[in-house]
Amino acid sequence: MDQPAHDYWRAKAAELTAPTDTYIDGEFTPAASGARFRTHNPATGELIAEVAACDASDVDRAVAVARRVHGSGAWWNQDPAARKTVMLAIAESVRANAEELAVLDAVDGGKCIDEALDDVEETAKLFQWFGEAIDKVHEEVAPAPPGTLATVTYEPAGVVGAVVPWNFPLHNAAVKVAPALAAGNTVVLKPAEDTPLSALRLAELATAAGLPAGALNVVPGFGADAGEPLGRHPDVDVLGFTGSTGIGKRFLAYSAESNMKPVWLECGGKSPNVVFDDCHDIDAAVENTIAGIFTHAGQVCSAHSRLLVQRGIAETFIERLLERVRSLRPGDPLDPASDFGAMINARQHQKVLDYIAMGREEATLRCGGDAVSVHPGGHFIAPTVFTDVPADARIAREEIFGPVLAVTTFDTEAEAVALANASIYGLAASVWTASLARAHRMTRAVAAGTVSVNTVDAVSLQTPFGGMKQSGIGRDYAITGMHKYMAQKTSWIQYADEEAFEQ
Repeated sequence: MDQPAHDYWRAKAAELTAPTDTYIDGEFTPAASGARFRTHNPATGELIAEVAACDASDVDRAVAVARRVHGSGAWWNQDPAARKTVMLAIAESVRANAEELAVLDAVDGGKCIDEALDDVEETAKLFQWFGEAIDKVHEEVAPAPPGTLATVTYEPAGVVGAVVPWNFPLHNAAVKVAPALAAGNTVVLKPAEDTPLSALRLAELATAAGLPAGALNVVPGFGADAGEPLGRHPDVDVLGFTGSTGIGKRFLAYSAESNMKPVWLECGGKSPNVVFDDCHDIDAAVENTIAGIFTHAGQVCSAHSRLLVQRGIAETFIERLLERVRSLRPGDPLDPASDFGAMINARQHQKVLDYIAMGREEATLRCGGDAVSVHPGGHFIAPTVFTDVPADARIAREEIFGPVLAVTTFDTEAEAVALANASIYGLAASVWTASLARAHRMTRAVAAGTVSVNTVDAVSLQTPFGGMKQSGIGRDYAITGMHKYMAQKTSWIQYADEEAFEQ
């Protein structure tokens, strides 16, 4: 334990004053009903705050404000350079308040403090990157007959609804909010009920940085009370969602039953990590395997929860892996020495333990498999590895969202492809090989939105991120992450009679 650092972060947590009301039109106000819900520290079970519990009436108010602000042009009709300046100011404000925001997510979400600090920096980069893009995205001139001009422009869609999960509270909010604002929209954000605090603070910082009041509104609350009304709202033009595949399907239904708004989904995953026997660096592959499944206790949509190892190196690889896994220590998220933190709540904790019980019946438990007592009120699980996992086992097919790795061996490349693709999901995949030809074959053959070779879960703001199959619709990051919150318009102008046109 790094005691001085641990004491420092605990002191920071003790100083926190968390925002707890809904944020609409640039002000914190209670929910219309006056209802509140409790948010707890998943590492200790302690009450953090009682937060405004929004319902349809609050969503209506937030959407009406967002519509009014959009209609006024207060945001989208500013000079692009001015909007860029605001976005860059938001990025710098996030950096200036990095410790506060990181502690909010560590305490509210059970995320290790170092990971939370990384998330804060990624949040700042999102506002910076999309802010820089604002005055660099131009209309296109299309080929047209003589005397005719055809242009293609991207215009803000209007009001964007955003619904985000609890595993990366601040970062996931920024993944939706930054490109939507950069595109010129106004936004109504519904954070997860388990982790509402950093999103509320982000909105406050954005207004202070120069974003017009009402351009970003936050409605905390439960999915049925606030998320569904946002998804069904007839005055929401586009909706972006990150979360489980099951809930993503509900938002598609909400759209079909209301105004047919586009719904962009980043959903579940069961990502394969494929290690061939020509892997040139087994130690690097082992370390990346650990990062791919045990980061944030496996509560990551693209977690590489399936390890597929070619039989020729399987025994060596698995033994090295187990040696490292047994050294991992779940612990207090505010202790920088902790390898990962807590399950988000008692329900998720029990769900993971139930899957582990299934795994004991389906495969061979090699390490972990139990709850860990870090704090009497905390929700911790030991890093768990199963081997001899059949392809049709539930722990190989279903998203567990916890620190559980399922290991299966294979013999041929064709078998590896078949195993990797034997999933309803297709968010990410990784491949380890020394053969460039095999690397190219595998990246084409594996059905996943991102395939990483000789690393795990590579991602950057310059490249699109999203899933195939039931892992989602559309892509975050890159310019495509901004264009999906815009309406594409084609304009034709005929100059055949210039004099008449000028008159």
